[in-house]
Amino acid sequence: MIDRGSLPNGKYQHVGFETRQIFDVEFSVIMTEYRAEILENKNGQQFVAEFPIGVTEPAQYGDSVKAYSVYMSQFQMIPLQRVTDYCINQLNLPLSKGSVVNFNDLAAAKLHWFEAWAKRELIQSAVINADETGINIDGKGNWLHCLSSDRATLFHVDSKRGQEAMERMWVLPMFRGILVHDHWKPYFKYECQHSLCNAHHLRELDRAFEQDGQAWAGEMIELLERINDAVHAASGKLSENMIKNFRKEYRKLLRKADRACPASGTRAQSKSRNLLVRLQSFEKEVLRFMEAKEVPFTNNQGERDIRMTKVQQKISGCFRSLKGARNFALIRSYLLTCQKKGIDAADALKMLFSGKRPPFASG
Repeated sequence: MIDRGSLPNGKYQHVGFETRQIFDVEFSVIMTEYRAEILENKNGQQFVAEFPIGVTEPAQYGDSVKAYSVYMSQFQMIPLQRVTDYCINQLNLPLSKGSVVNFNDLAAAKLHWFEAWAKRELIQSAVINADETGINIDGKGNWLHCLSSDRATLFHVDSKRGQEAMERMWVLPMFRGILVHDHWKPYFKYECQHSLCNAHHLRELDRAFEQDGQAWAGEMIELLERINDAVHAASGKLSENMIKNFRKEYRKLLRKADRACPASGTRAQSKSRNLLVRLQSFEKEVLRFMEAKEVPFTNNQGERDIRMTKVQQKISGCFRSLKGARNFALIRSYLLTCQKKGIDAADALKMLFSGKRPPFASG
């Protein structure tokens, strides 16, 4: 309240309040003790009441601790030692690195149902995105494969990059929709339609224009971006006439490019020439985004889902074991899928450890 004696002389009336707020947080550990009654008969024989399901040890960690630990190590990608340091120093919770690893193992073991669900979901999708990136497991090069849609994400760890690994993932052999990717050749082995990432094309075209002086490459950048703008303006569905006109313009520009960037006989072709031939040979796959409403202009969905794994590698350097890498892949698949369904990652883990499945998989 205002000290009215400090105010200038005059009459005053209350007209309201000015408010300011402070938000703070305080962490605490909750310990719940269960007591099981013990009865003894006249012969000294004892009978002990049953503890609640899941209470099996004299002292153990609860589901919230397990979920919080997995959230920090697998979703926020905080190294194991830093997770334990935080729990000990900030929460006064004596959590060891071994416990963090065990919680990750337990989370992955509880997700076998999800892996099967995700494979069915992706196989039945109209469009999925594919990408892969190198990962380091105990000093050895391996690969993380990613298949995703706007509804599901699935990672697969493998020592191989190509078709052999894709077969083991067991989605693409059964998929008959449209696969969006960056032109990695093994993807073309599968009996589905293909759509190529135009973000990759734009980068290559920009290099051809800036470094090789290929004027047609700059014009192709403008054309592809103009088509994409038209698709967005038409809510994803161009008229047949617009599709026909854009296709004519595309082919006309490539004929012009063919004269400006001719083949070099028997010698190895330039990067610009190779790009030009690819744009000619895969016209349908390059322009599929303007014909199918559900097909994106780029492979951004797949690249976005796999991007944080690259961050994990920068933070930790490598995975210590194949099991740890596979746990990470499965847990992150589950958490990214939950996010796509509007479920917070921390809540998704609490459901997992409490034995509940999220609504999207409970049917």
